[in-house]
Amino acid sequence: MPRQPYSTDLSDHEWTLIQHLVPAAKPGGRPETYAKREILNGIFSLLRSGCSWRLLPHDLPPWRMVSYDCRQWRQDGTWQLRHDLLRGDVRVAVGKQRQPSAGIIASQSVKTTDTGGSAALMRTNTCKAANALSSSIRSG
Repeated sequence: MPRQPYSTDLSDHEWTLIQHLVPAAKPGGRPETYAKREILNGIFSLLRSGCSWRLLPHDLPPWRMVSYDCRQWRQDGTWQLRHDLLRGDVRVAVGKQRQPSAGIIASQSVKTTDTGGSAALMRTNTCKAANALSSSIRSG
């Protein structure tokens, strides 16, 4: 008997959109005990509820399995790669180029100095090699 879905579970449509992005099981290993879709449902449940790993609902895969896959995908770059691919797909779907051509950095999100004020605006010459490289790039 299948379990009742949670509001954080992937819908069938969402799953078909991202299924090709989910890493397959490593060849030669033991068979998967839990479907990757259920692992993702566990991750999404945790992210939405803000609970700890050990408080995942009992009808999702065990927290250790969900935590392990989440950590592995973060360490091997899977999350970043999938994010970039999905971002590109969304941009193309709305008629834009796959890669953004510009970026915005808000001054409130970039830390310039601990002291603030005029210290952030003062020119420093502490790294002569960097200044020399910068000058050669500008002149060359």
